[in-house]
Amino acid sequence: MKTWFKENSSHFIIIGIFLVLVFFYFSPIFGGKTLLQSDVLQAEGSQKELFDYKAKDGHAPLWTNSMFGGMPTYQIWHAHANNITTYISKGVRAVFPPPTDVVLLYLLGGYFLLSTLRIRPWLAAVGAIALAFTSYNFVYIEAGHLNRAYAIAYLPFIMGAIFMCYRGSRLWGPVLLALFLALEIRANHVQTTYYLFLAMLIYVLFVLYYAFKDKQLKSFFQASALQLVAVAVAVLVNASVLFPTYEYSKLTIRGPSNIVKVDEGNSSGLDKQYAYDWSQGIGENITFLIPNAYGGRSGGVLDRDAEVVKTMVGLGIPEAQAMQAADRMFPTYWGEKMFTQGPWYFGASVIFLFILGLVIVKDRIKWWIVGVTVLSILLAFGKHFPLISDLFFDYFPMYNKFRAVESILIIPAILIPLLAVLAVNELITRGDTIPKLDKKVLYTFIGVGGFCLLVAFAPSLFLDFKTSNHQTFVSQVEQVFGGDKGAANEVVKALIKDRTSLATADAYRSFFIVVLTFGLIWFFIKKKLGMPVLVGVLGIIILADLWSVDKRYLNNDSFVDSSAAKARIPEREVDQLIRLDKDLSYRVFDLTRSPFQDAMTSYYHKSLGGYHAAKLMRFQEILEHQFNGAINEDVLDMFNVRYLITQNPQNGAEQIQRRGTASGNAWFVERVTFVKDNAQEMQAISSFDPKKEAFVHEEFKNKLNATRLGQPGNADINLVSYHPDTLVYESTSPNDAFAVFSEVYYDKGWKAYIDDQEVPIIRANYILRALQVPGGNHTIKFVFAPDSMRISEMISLIASIILVLGLAVAVWFSVRKKKA
Repeated sequence: MKTWFKENSSHFIIIGIFLVLVFFYFSPIFGGKTLLQSDVLQAEGSQKELFDYKAKDGHAPLWTNSMFGGMPTYQIWHAHANNITTYISKGVRAVFPPPTDVVLLYLLGGYFLLSTLRIRPWLAAVGAIALAFTSYNFVYIEAGHLNRAYAIAYLPFIMGAIFMCYRGSRLWGPVLLALFLALEIRANHVQTTYYLFLAMLIYVLFVLYYAFKDKQLKSFFQASALQLVAVAVAVLVNASVLFPTYEYSKLTIRGPSNIVKVDEGNSSGLDKQYAYDWSQGIGENITFLIPNAYGGRSGGVLDRDAEVVKTMVGLGIPEAQAMQAADRMFPTYWGEKMFTQGPWYFGASVIFLFILGLVIVKDRIKWWIVGVTVLSILLAFGKHFPLISDLFFDYFPMYNKFRAVESILIIPAILIPLLAVLAVNELITRGDTIPKLDKKVLYTFIGVGGFCLLVAFAPSLFLDFKTSNHQTFVSQVEQVFGGDKGAANEVVKALIKDRTSLATADAYRSFFIVVLTFGLIWFFIKKKLGMPVLVGVLGIIILADLWSVDKRYLNNDSFVDSSAAKARIPEREVDQLIRLDKDLSYRVFDLTRSPFQDAMTSYYHKSLGGYHAAKLMRFQEILEHQFNGAINEDVLDMFNVRYLITQNPQNGAEQIQRRGTASGNAWFVERVTFVKDNAQEMQAISSFDPKKEAFVHEEFKNKLNATRLGQPGNADINLVSYHPDTLVYESTSPNDAFAVFSEVYYDKGWKAYIDDQEVPIIRANYILRALQVPGGNHTIKFVFAPDSMRISEMISLIASIILVLGLAVAVWFSVRKKKA
């Protein structure tokens, strides 16, 4: 044991350094503070009902009525108690509270990946820092995209395990691949996993080419077969994550549309314009090297010394008001995205070494790195380079299921530092044999450093500092200044000066870092300093560079006292008044917030709105047709929206409007009208009385005996027991009647029982549930118990046992081999 510790001492020291870095970066967390994250705030709102019932029942319900009229909770939060990776993740978080665990995983993943490429430990540690502290890794954390952050953190682990498999590891390679891929899938960010799949598919093709060239096909297919087994185990471990999600996704905005559009047909996947909303501007790639070249983030950059603030103060606006206006109305970011939390910055030192690596690295893996990096950047351009993006969006499987195409830059954020480290490794291992090395280093410096200087001296040569809709922006500013065109132009010119200053300052900053890196490399190749100094100082340069930029977006000001965090979704007076109504399941529509992009109303009410990236397609289509421009009151009635929260236009105060026309939890209608298709059904609910008439698609005719339906005179139906998973009604009617329920129709788990006898659920009014109820007194029960969850949980348990056994076998063989 003592020998083992001695042999691995450098690894333990490096891990200790990683822990110190995490502690210092997130010192407020260890001081009892917590991080304010916008997406986490939304998650708390959407999860409130399910956690309330979890506390009461001991387990979370599988359905919630707190958003969009109802949706499965396993798309919001689920325990996945049969999944072994759930307990691994919990164990890590118990010691390292989020998001400290994410950054530690960033560092460990990068270190593992570089170690599998046989990079010496201290250089691998430097590379791990470069991978981990890439700016967007911290931007995602600050924004609260923790699932994405966890998924990114596992990518280097998976890459390293695949490298192990193709480099001869027939036991630990596949076992670790199964483990890390299982953790990756458990993070439940399919888009990130998909981009990994795309990158590694290209890697496999590269390996296949070289296996054929070197006559090593047998070894290739053996390694690939073992990896397929590992992938199968990882997928089955996450059966309860994947299978219900796949089932749900086919009915969401990521699936086919229900209403055929003449120009598009029955499209499947996201709307292209929606998917391309966050496309990386072609010129914005300059931020890889110069972080504030495009103004940094959208808001919160300017201070009282900004030209915009000074100009507004000069126009007679009080300084406090001017600073507030500068933050809200005058974004320093001038790219083509609607807004951004920060730039993709990989580090000036890292970019310099990456360019050098293109010239001096001989390892075959370089061509895979270059190929995938170029492809990823082209795909990230989205609408700005449709030649490639449209090809993938229209023809590559599943690519059109994901939005924010710039997110694929998470792959170059790993591969660019990887090639940078390989470049340093080349200098260390075979620097003496590289022809004309000093010229290659010098020319790389002239190219990268010279570009930084050109941007610093003549920024307008490369950058415009105006958005494509600049004139529209000027007109808006002119309106704010009461039509004073001169004042508006003066303030906008000041804003352009601020944007120019930000770019110029960072161009000088990047030039200085490139000079330091060049000088370090130059003295090393000239034998003026040794390898330990090279690696140590390089690590300090890269860490200082990336750390300081990350602190622009995630810093001590991002943290608040835990007591303040608990009150971050305050109960307003209007919320308190509405909650005096103790009825079981009325809905609230909050127009003081962006109702379909905000889940905070769901914290206190059953909201018609909400916040989720995958709404049901039928709900989305109702928004597009019935809430586009004006709100359809009839649709509000059928969703049982009893309360509107609005804003008084005179004083801005929030106020309540009680809607007496809301249809209630359930009601009998006088007539049922059949429609031939979805478009006709959507048109029918544009103007109707939901209490009197229901529209049903012809596909449900065989589940409904319309000849037995009578007028619902003296009939009554009431909700008597509410649970998100179980709704109980009591009905009485003199004859068969048609009951409509203000609940979302979802046939992948909901079952209906009348007096304990299962009956078919009918879809009415495009999205609601309905039943044919026989005459007499009856108890009606809706139960949500999807078979996909029950079966997939069993599969997950079996696969988890297999994974644990695989790890145990790997450890046993390793110990046995060590003893031998």
